[in-house]
Amino acid sequence: MGPRSPRTSAQTPTPRSPSAPARERPSRFVRPQSPGAGLGAPTPRTVMSEATARREHSGRDMRSKRPPAMSLLLRMDTARRAGRVISLLALDFVGVALAIYTALVLKEVVLGNLNATHVYEETRHFVPFAYLLTALLFARSGLYAARSQRPGLSRIVAALFQVTFVALIFAVISGEEFSSFYIFYGSLAFALLYVSGLRAVYEAATGVLLRAAGYRRRAMLIGTGTHIPDVAHALGEGAHHAPLDVVGYISLHPLQAPGLRSLGALADLAEVLGRERIDEVIIADSDFPQVEAVELVDQCHRQGVRVRIAPSTMEILIHRAEFVPGQRVPLFELGPPVFEGVDFALKRTFDLIGATLLLVVLSPLLALIVLAVRTTSRGPALFRSTRRGIGQRPFACLKFRTMHTDAEQRQADLDELNEASGALFKIREDPRLTRVGRTLRRFSLDELPQLVNVIRGEMSLVGPRPLPERDYEMLEEWHRKRYLVLPGITGLWQVSGRSELDFDDLVHLDFIYLERWSLALDLTILVKTIPAVISRRGAF
Repeated sequence: MGPRSPRTSAQTPTPRSPSAPARERPSRFVRPQSPGAGLGAPTPRTVMSEATARREHSGRDMRSKRPPAMSLLLRMDTARRAGRVISLLALDFVGVALAIYTALVLKEVVLGNLNATHVYEETRHFVPFAYLLTALLFARSGLYAARSQRPGLSRIVAALFQVTFVALIFAVISGEEFSSFYIFYGSLAFALLYVSGLRAVYEAATGVLLRAAGYRRRAMLIGTGTHIPDVAHALGEGAHHAPLDVVGYISLHPLQAPGLRSLGALADLAEVLGRERIDEVIIADSDFPQVEAVELVDQCHRQGVRVRIAPSTMEILIHRAEFVPGQRVPLFELGPPVFEGVDFALKRTFDLIGATLLLVVLSPLLALIVLAVRTTSRGPALFRSTRRGIGQRPFACLKFRTMHTDAEQRQADLDELNEASGALFKIREDPRLTRVGRTLRRFSLDELPQLVNVIRGEMSLVGPRPLPERDYEMLEEWHRKRYLVLPGITGLWQVSGRSELDFDDLVHLDFIYLERWSLALDLTILVKTIPAVISRRGAF
């Protein structure tokens, strides 16, 4: 094997015959030729030839071997990554150790024989295995990834449940003897508090430091123009998690997007990436042309730019697709988004235990609300509102009465004041509300009697919100797919802006919940409901 001989100027590619038809779709990355260019018959330029030509004069490919300066930068980046992982590992160790120690201390206190030395020795016995298991499962879940890619609370909760389950199975199989299994569920309860709390503090502190240092990821949106403004708005709402600066967009079709800057045409992509110092490109439309998408990804990767795609409804549905073998064409079957079998048993058990505990804990508050409603306005303390449940069957949804007794009769007179979109009816300053009712609505306390509906099996703690009959009658057919499961007291509506969202966006959130349901997701929504209620975000 000898060295290859260098190309000479005589080794030029044979031009395509003018009569040969172009078999490839023209690329939007090809710049239109000027009228004076090419006096003869022009040679058609394909996507591949354009990519090859651009690669020859666009500088070094970021995927090729790095020069010494770039290697130094990569070593610095590796050091930052190592610092991030070590910091998170340390926080997880503290959280796991504190969780086990607190659980053991609580057990000793209840039994009345607290011995600090004994608790410390037991903690030392359990921590190594528990921490190793936690670190491995957290790494598998991507919880040590970069800030922009690191999952949130739902993944932390799911991973901790997995840690507890695996530890319990290992203990049973290895013959470990326990007087009770309290150490497992007790440590899990405190780990959920400590680990998620420590990580939340870490995210907040590093976010403050990044913003103080002026660090922001520079992003550019590319699409057909349909969803670019919506994606830009959504990214702006979530910028507190990972600072993101949408510097502008490139649209295949003319677009008027107030507040966003057009960066040019798709043919100028390579120039725009360098000029604007783009860190990542986000394809805003799932129906973005395939040929252009392939070239776009190639150009971005050559310049070290990350590419992301906003999901479509089909991509959400594919999460529950099941491969069907034995066909000539690979097919995936989309099952119905319903809870059945083990999933239903788990969710129902979680609902019964959770609703019962909440009723017991909140009973003093419930009694005070009943007294306040009865003494400040005429009428019963509870209001039974007819709502539709699973299978669109009607049931009596319980609420604390927040309006005067003639509220339903005055509904038609107020329709023109409706501030919500679609089938929803919401008025920020509803004249039918009582003084106590307005406060209950602000903090969603009027929904608490629905814990009884949960115990009855008519509702769930988490799920799509049930709508009044007036709103239900105005639903489109595709909206009613949300009634394939039990309605919930809280859901993604409540933790995503509630009354500030359009109705179609709310229904879309219901579909996302149905496709991605897990006990960890339910617990995450319940936890996030508390700050959403306290902050009164979107509530009226």
